[in-house]
Amino acid sequence: MKITFKLYATLADHLPPEARRTNQVQLEVEDGATIDQVTAPFGLPPKLVHLVLVNGHYVAPQDRGQHRLREGDVLAIWPPIAGG
Repeated sequence: MKITFKLYATLADHLPPEARRTNQVQLEVEDGATIDQVTAPFGLPPKLVHLVLVNGHYVAPQDRGQHRLREGDVLAIWPPIAGG
């Protein structure tokens, strides 16, 4: 199945070079893949995987290993935001 995977801010460095300009890549993943299964090959530092949204809906850290993605889903991830 196909999904859209988006990484923002410093996490975009984990995308293939050609995808960094748009911060997103189209992925072919196994039917019923979980968020954790999709993100594992990208080597994202766990401490930087802060805000996770699927189709604009927040997914809590404890649910990411069980949340099954569906055809056409958009998985977006942001690192913690710091500022002053």
